[in-house]
Amino acid sequence: MERTERIALLHGLLTRNRYGLSNDRLMQEAGCSRSTLYRDLSFMRDTLGAPLVHEGDPGRIWRYVHRESGAFQLPGVWLSADELYALMLAQEVLQRSGAGLLSQALGPLQPRIQKLLGDKARRLHRLRVLRTQARQGNQTVFRIVTEAVLEGRQLRFVYQARSTQEERERQVSPQRLTHHRDNWYLDAWDPTQNSLRRFALDRIRKPELSDEAAIELPAAQLDTHQAAGYGIFAGPIIATAVIRFTPHAARWIADEHWHPAQRQRVLPDGSLELTIPYANPRELLMDVQRYGADAEILAPVELREQMRGMLAAALGRYG
Repeated sequence: MERTERIALLHGLLTRNRYGLSNDRLMQEAGCSRSTLYRDLSFMRDTLGAPLVHEGDPGRIWRYVHRESGAFQLPGVWLSADELYALMLAQEVLQRSGAGLLSQALGPLQPRIQKLLGDKARRLHRLRVLRTQARQGNQTVFRIVTEAVLEGRQLRFVYQARSTQEERERQVSPQRLTHHRDNWYLDAWDPTQNSLRRFALDRIRKPELSDEAAIELPAAQLDTHQAAGYGIFAGPIIATAVIRFTPHAARWIADEHWHPAQRQRVLPDGSLELTIPYANPRELLMDVQRYGADAEILAPVELREQMRGMLAAALGRYG
């Protein structure tokens, strides 16, 4: 946990517990050592002006002193990177969703965001969320699919496969909505395939809610299914890729998170070897291709040959 997150956490704990909390309780909640706790509390008291006092030995109790001017508030904006990103997304959704149901539901967030940011809210436009490769979706499809997921009802629709353009009618049990690279996907149990399937919302046509209750799978099973593959392609692992990046590209790859089960190894010449399991190679090949001559697939042989074929075809386009 970063220092700003710990301080925000400590402030919340002390605000909610007017009679104070012990050292041990605060260390447990913040997941830090006694020395780190003391440094953070001293910074809050001496630099941020928190009305902190400590009482009793051993196991000192820390608490806020009540002030006539009202409850103490941390100065500035104390947000983690993830919280700031979520805040920006909420703001963008409010601006984009118009007068729909989602906008009505999120509407009360707007004044809370303004209050949270205080004077800094007027400069929120200087923070941007860049959306790339987002495909045009249908708001009606999104609303009906979301309703099926949240209400636990089966869903009927026509699905048009992107690769073949073939249309097939489906009736599935929705399990989870996934947002990946600015696009939405539905994870659902398909009884005709007797398996979990993933459907891109922009390929769903004529969705209809069914009166039948959805078959609900355990969350752990959904997590395992999604984490096993690479990117949006879930499913059982079929192979493990070994990719070597040049010393130049290694500067970026070393800090990138490609897969929960990835492994990295820095080689003597400064290059980096990345090992990644995958269920479907399509998205992995596209990600590796972005690095051009700075990346080389070493294994498995089949994946290396697929990349060779893709690069040869691309080169052929240039004569």
